[in-house]
Amino acid sequence: MRRTKVGFIGGGGIAREHMKYLSELEDVELAAVADISDAALDTCRDMYGISHCFKDYRELLEMDSIDAVTVGTPNSAHYEPTIDALRAGKDVLVEKPMAITAEEAAGMVKASRDTDRILVIGFQHRFAPEAQMLKRFIDRGEFGRILYGRCLALRRRGIPNWGVFGRKDLQGGGALIDIGVHMIEAAHYLMGSPQPVSAFGSAYTYLGDRPSDTVSMWPDWNHETYSVEDLAVGMIRFDNGATLSVEASFAAHIGKGEWTFSLMGEKAGGEFSPPRVFKDQSGTMVNMTPDYLPDLNGFRYKMEHFIDCVRTRKPSEAPGEHGLLVQQILNGIYRSAETGREVPIEPLI
Repeated sequence: MRRTKVGFIGGGGIAREHMKYLSELEDVELAAVADISDAALDTCRDMYGISHCFKDYRELLEMDSIDAVTVGTPNSAHYEPTIDALRAGKDVLVEKPMAITAEEAAGMVKASRDTDRILVIGFQHRFAPEAQMLKRFIDRGEFGRILYGRCLALRRRGIPNWGVFGRKDLQGGGALIDIGVHMIEAAHYLMGSPQPVSAFGSAYTYLGDRPSDTVSMWPDWNHETYSVEDLAVGMIRFDNGATLSVEASFAAHIGKGEWTFSLMGEKAGGEFSPPRVFKDQSGTMVNMTPDYLPDLNGFRYKMEHFIDCVRTRKPSEAPGEHGLLVQQILNGIYRSAETGREVPIEPLI
């Protein structure tokens, strides 16, 4: 089989995760990388032997031999490289969140449709064995109609001290758009990917923008450039009558961090971590815990799935349309936080 040649727009931490898993596939070639940082290019060259290194990603896209690209840049630099790559005839995996705004995300979906190229969003928690376990129950009708989902992506004190995660101009936000998105995408997917119709939310900054002498996971972040929220909470209504809530924090005065979501249906409910199903059986309220789940790495699966889509042209399990809906959820909560009221969300495609 001909090797699939992949280029990488962005050579930082997340892009190197892409490289790590793709380098383990014998029929994939890491063909080129583009990054504005010489140090990042040197690291990619040294770690993975990538010989074609560019400061301008447009030069990478001029390589006819490249079949697909991944976009692993800061959030504010997702839109333009993705559009350009699709128009250059490349299939694209773009990291989460899909973009800064829902309007950008809609433009990316439209470009994918217009060019007939594959657009995959870098969602991985939907592929985790815990999420797939819940999906099997849901697909067999054991949950019935799902009424409510609750997402928790909470760190007690975990403000990133690397990259640009504290820069709203480059990231679009803080805890909600960076880690909340993980639980949102998986829960929303299992709920059937309904269209959001309104959002209410609040966002608070109270620790990250000042020095701290408290021991934390990653100390000495740059509080002087910190312009994102420490804590965001929100509620989303969907066109099918279901509701989703989210709590996400880089820093919060809580007893412990939490990384999970739960779903409540008419017939049963479930939880991501620890993986459990709650239902009535034989006149008894029963909590079901799996005895065994496959040792499946969701990140590895998403990279292998991307290559499989490129080769076979099969539909993506994390398509651009899903990324757009998640982006509307994120933007709706932020917009509500800014205005102090519930805001409507209209379909964009």
